[in-house]
Amino acid sequence: MRPSSTCICEHINPLQTKTRFVILMHPKEYKQERIGTGRMTNLQLQNSEIIVGVDFTHNTRVNELLAEAEDSSFLLFPGADSFNLSTSNPGELKTYLGDSPHIFLIDGTWPWARKMLKLSKNLQQLNRVSFDNTIESKFIIKQQPKPLCLSTIESVYTVLKLLNAGNLEQCVTKDFLTPFERMIQYQLDCHSMRMQ
Repeated sequence: MRPSSTCICEHINPLQTKTRFVILMHPKEYKQERIGTGRMTNLQLQNSEIIVGVDFTHNTRVNELLAEAEDSSFLLFPGADSFNLSTSNPGELKTYLGDSPHIFLIDGTWPWARKMLKLSKNLQQLNRVSFDNTIESKFIIKQQPKPLCLSTIESVYTVLKLLNAGNLEQCVTKDFLTPFERMIQYQLDCHSMRMQ
């Protein structure tokens, strides 16, 4: 979806995971970001899909997925009542998430994400999962609301590392962020050339 000079397809190496990742993308994100980190995440995960919308309460596909994995569907979203993947041991992770969890994540700006959650009654019913972030986002070309806020692809990468550590996944994540890093480097190079 990008000009050949900016294409990242050669760096895409899709992972197969037991966990299903459902990327709930705001329509403006879908239209504006030709290769945003939500799309990039979808390309990097075989067991994932993108569903576009704002209010998912009556979204047929979302409700199909929730019905199919009723006891193992979770929303990746911070909050005081969320299950912390970072501080849980492998036994707790397995007990809480099960063998093949469905993790729903909201892709859009933080204000959009909060609105999507506020409108979507079915998402509000999901148990939340989160993690302790100790790294700054590499997404330096886009301003984050807080220093430790991560992009969609960085969040999924963090979750996969935690699931690997808890023996719920056995996927190699070494090159997962490569397309993201290449995109950022290209944009930094372009900015540098314009400044010369």
